[in-house]
Amino acid sequence: MDEAKTGTLYIVATPIGNARDMSPRGRQILEEADMIAAEDTRRSMVLLNKLEIRNKLVSNHKFNEYGKAKFFVNAMLQGQSVAVITDAGTPCISDPGNELIKAAVEAGIRVVGVPGCCAAVNALAISGFDLSSFAFIGFFPRERADRRRLVEKLRRGDTRTFALYESPKRVMDLVDFLIEEGVRCRLCLCNDMTKLHEMCFRGTPAAVKEQLLAKGSWDKGEYALALEVDEDYLFRKVEHTVSAEAMLVDAMVARGCDAKEAVAAVLADENNSYSKNELKAAALRLKKLFGHDDG
Repeated sequence: MDEAKTGTLYIVATPIGNARDMSPRGRQILEEADMIAAEDTRRSMVLLNKLEIRNKLVSNHKFNEYGKAKFFVNAMLQGQSVAVITDAGTPCISDPGNELIKAAVEAGIRVVGVPGCCAAVNALAISGFDLSSFAFIGFFPRERADRRRLVEKLRRGDTRTFALYESPKRVMDLVDFLIEEGVRCRLCLCNDMTKLHEMCFRGTPAAVKEQLLAKGSWDKGEYALALEVDEDYLFRKVEHTVSAEAMLVDAMVARGCDAKEAVAAVLADENNSYSKNELKAAALRLKKLFGHDDG
């Protein structure tokens, strides 16, 4: 493919609150791009007006990104350059854009990242937590069962530090969940980072709740959270929250299968921490307990 005749896809980070954080290079790319693919054209227009940029904005919202990907790819194959931006921060971090990037890569189009702000990374950077390794987990689940499964997963790995986002309408609900479930961790809860009245709430979930209540109007603004799991709260290899027998019975009931098939099903479950031999031994105990040969 002749690169001189093919446009480029730029992934441009934008400020998370303070327009002065826009990098000179990012601004230049937006000025020169033939099109700007925006998550929300109304919000993006506010930033572009501050930057005095008058390029054509085209929506790349998650509900139409599949269809728009082909539109943008065709434009770049004809020599036009496209810059992707999100409402705030780095595109594709819990935001639309991945389908367009995948399509561009498959079409042989050059994809260039223009780095800048990222709320999750900023929260981690100011947390004071161990950042020798960390994981980004997006938005915290809404359903309690999903939340409990996620907490179990956080306790199983070697990584203790995590970054996530939360809606201001659900942030207190998240903190209450951590308190009620007895999750032993430290939080660095950041509100409206880089803005005039940015705040950071630090400590245990109970301490953070007190700080939120003292602040008042805590259900406003944007939140990014860094969470560090207490080292003695991590699961050890020999520690299990559910017995092997219970997991096998659940699998048999859910799938209508015998114990042998249940062992295979539990082994394939990412939440399982038992070995094959441990599950086989549990299956034998069930057989002796109920006196039934189910294979």
